[in-house]
Amino acid sequence: MATRAPERAAPPRRPGGKRRLTGRHWRHMVDVKASPYAYVAPFFLLFCAFGLFPIGYTLWVSLHEWTLLDDEHTFVGLENFRVLLADSYFWNATFNTLSIGLLSMLPQLLLALWLAHLLNRPLRAQNFFRITLLLPNVTSVVAVVVIFSQIFGRDFGLINWVITSFGFEGVAWRDGTLSSHVAISTMIMWRWTGYNALILLAAMQAVPRELYEAATIDGASSFTQLRKVTVPMIRPTIAFVVITSTIGSMQIFAEPLLFGAYTLTGGQDRQYQTLSLFFYENYMRLDFGFSSAISWMIFVFILIIAGINYLLTNRMKGSIR
Repeated sequence: MATRAPERAAPPRRPGGKRRLTGRHWRHMVDVKASPYAYVAPFFLLFCAFGLFPIGYTLWVSLHEWTLLDDEHTFVGLENFRVLLADSYFWNATFNTLSIGLLSMLPQLLLALWLAHLLNRPLRAQNFFRITLLLPNVTSVVAVVVIFSQIFGRDFGLINWVITSFGFEGVAWRDGTLSSHVAISTMIMWRWTGYNALILLAAMQAVPRELYEAATIDGASSFTQLRKVTVPMIRPTIAFVVITSTIGSMQIFAEPLLFGAYTLTGGQDRQYQTLSLFFYENYMRLDFGFSSAISWMIFVFILIIAGINYLLTNRMKGSIR
């Protein structure tokens, strides 16, 4: 006859009806309830020291007339923001940033989607092609801009050589607004298309293969499968790629700086000066209050884009369900 194991005795109760916790129970409570906070505490401590504090201190600086040589800093409130919003150079830099971002993001998304769709199908040497997609991203941005600056050269550039061979006049890529935006957008596309293609490829591999098999049986072509099956199933990932690319476009700095031969004005007429270049130009003038206001406006733009990302992602998830 099997005997039952003796039950573990419960902690003794106090006269008021509450159990008296022993040292073992206290250690268990600390381990279960307190240890998770201890594990994540280093991240939050570092984030507060190197994230929240600089953001808050930058806001404090933006409310002052703050230069490097002044011993005392005069509180001016929102005056720096008022001057910034009335500055035509600021809105010109905002337009350039959004223009370059749109010109690079839309073709980049379509090309990345197409490359991911190709790599999602049975191919030889798939791993090799996936690795090569990351090569532009790991290449030095300086090397990329130097090479593309030669390609988009006015007199001896490869692009103008192709254009003139068809009987057209060469383009001064650095002089015009649209032409310079196209040249800089091409550099950004070359660097980030492969990276975004791998993100989309990871989402495509999570799509059930039965859907593609059913579409093939119904006679759907590869393009139809991409449009009718793949895109609806990876809409949240597409929204993520779009918004992260847009946020990245708000921080474009190296490409226009090197394309303009290290000029912070982004050309003689500021035709490709971005918000990052505009910020750095005022920072080099040691006007810390005004430059801090610029950085906060960029931060606000990024928050708005992140909010749009949240709304779009939730709506797309709801449509899939």
